[in-house]
Amino acid sequence: MADDALPALPPFAAVIVAAGKGLRAGQPLPKQFAHWNGKPVLRHSAEALLAAGAAPLVVAIPENGEEAARSALGGVPGIRLVTGGATRQDSVRAALETLATDGAPYVLIHDAARPTLPLAVIERLLAALERRPGAIPVLPVVDSLAYDEGGLMAGAAPREQLRRVQTPQAFRFADILAAHRAWNGTTDAGDDAQVLRAAGGEVALVDGDEALRKLTFAEDFMDCQPAIRVGTGFDVHRLVPGEELWLCGLKIDHDKGLAGHSDADVAFHAVVDALLGAAGEGDIGQHFPPSDAQWKGAPSSRFVEHAVKLVGDAGYRVGNIDLTIICEAPKIGPHRLAMRDRLAELAGVHSAQVNVKATTTEQLGFTGRGEGIAAQAAVTIVSGR
Repeated sequence: MADDALPALPPFAAVIVAAGKGLRAGQPLPKQFAHWNGKPVLRHSAEALLAAGAAPLVVAIPENGEEAARSALGGVPGIRLVTGGATRQDSVRAALETLATDGAPYVLIHDAARPTLPLAVIERLLAALERRPGAIPVLPVVDSLAYDEGGLMAGAAPREQLRRVQTPQAFRFADILAAHRAWNGTTDAGDDAQVLRAAGGEVALVDGDEALRKLTFAEDFMDCQPAIRVGTGFDVHRLVPGEELWLCGLKIDHDKGLAGHSDADVAFHAVVDALLGAAGEGDIGQHFPPSDAQWKGAPSSRFVEHAVKLVGDAGYRVGNIDLTIICEAPKIGPHRLAMRDRLAELAGVHSAQVNVKATTTEQLGFTGRGEGIAAQAAVTIVSGR
């Protein structure tokens, strides 16, 4: 076996619980769909479980959460979505029922809010299922503990016998499904190990990992991203007779216009690429491919709005935009302030945060010969709202 090959693991299915509201995290959307370390929180653990061999993988999502889930998991294959219930236990039950006929001997049940999932933990959990119907990763309690009675210390708790419980939790599939089906009363179990124990099943403890920490509060997201990010963009379009000339959202009178699949607004396109670059979201061609007929002749203002939304989804806001239009003609000066104001409107910022300027290439190159117009942009995006 090659040194970088994955170890042979027994077949297993997986469930990711992502149906909560995640309000304490202070993000503009439920924390499982918010960005953390460059991608949506949910995507981290989904990719890790699939890489380890999970098949199938079911994700329990909030009611009306399919669009957000598909956005977070776009391009990740082999995932089923199921609408969760009123409690975590209800959501897991719904996910398990969708797996009932798949025949996987084992299942891992994981909280989406734990995005870092070491393969070694998965190995330990699956190995433990050879001896017990359930297994959970745990860590020792290192701090002293005390009982709280009305804000007063009422004695010490025995930390030597206590463990911090993490996910994923692993089970023999038939046992955990039977335990959920046999549960009586309010579905308020804190985790699935409690459900299995209530049905008489034994749960083995294996070593967890500090990397499996749960994202809970706003500061958990602040730690993972810089306060300021920078992006740059550059674009070029040919000038041809018979086309309209759109620059920075304005229709400019000129004897030629810019050729392109959309309205060919080269200024907006440079800004879009700069915004996408700052947010780590690829480039304009990925989001609005020229091969897609729906973008033929489309106003590039829609592209700017989309890029600004992605900046917000990543937990940032636009700090400033600096745009340079490169051409011999038309003259940009008479339109500069209107361009600035239109760009500021689309970016949701004050006009003072946007700068539009123009330059020539002293009649050198394709812009100097009047064959096309180029634009370059630099933007900063700032953490928070």
